[in-house]
Amino acid sequence: MSRAVLSLGSNLGDRFGYLRSVVDDLADVLVAASPVYETAPWGGVEQGDFLNAVVIVDDPATDAWGWLRRGQRLEQAAGRVRTVHWGPRTLDVDVVTVAGVVSDDPRLILPHPGTPQRATVLVPWLDIEPAAVLPGHGPVRALLTRLPADDVASVRRRSELTLVPAR
Repeated sequence: MSRAVLSLGSNLGDRFGYLRSVVDDLADVLVAASPVYETAPWGGVEQGDFLNAVVIVDDPATDAWGWLRRGQRLEQAAGRVRTVHWGPRTLDVDVVTVAGVVSDDPRLILPHPGTPQRATVLVPWLDIEPAAVLPGHGPVRALLTRLPADDVASVRRRSELTLVPAR
C-alpha cells in the first residue's frame, strides 16, 4: 500500500481551478480532500495570498517517487514556472509523507521538512485525519499547538470552495 499525504497550494491565476485540477486528476486514488483555506504567503517573497488544501491518496502501484512525479506533472500542466524560491506559483504539490517511507534524498525528503512549522498544511490535514501523526515528529495536533497563535489564526477556511472530484 502506498498511502500519501499531499499538500496543495496556488496563488496565481485561477487558484481554485488549479486545486480542483489536482483533485480531478487524483479521483481514482483519492481517499479524502480537506476544505480549502486561504493563507498569507510564506517565505518572505512579496506575493498574493494562497489557496491551500491537503489530500490523502492511496494507490498500491505508486511509490514515493511516483507521487513526486505525479505532483510535478500536475504542476507542469498548470504552467508552474520555478523562478523564485518560495515565489508565486500557479500550483504547488508537495509530498508531505508516504506511509512507511523516510527519505533524506535531496530530491524527495520525507517527511517534508517544512511540515512541522506550517499551519497551512497542519490545519487542513487535521480536518481529514484528526489522529494524523507526522513520522518522526509526533501527532499533528500537538505540532499545531506549538505554533504561534497568529500563524494558526491566519489560516482562514473558505467554506464556499469545495474540492469534490468532477464526475
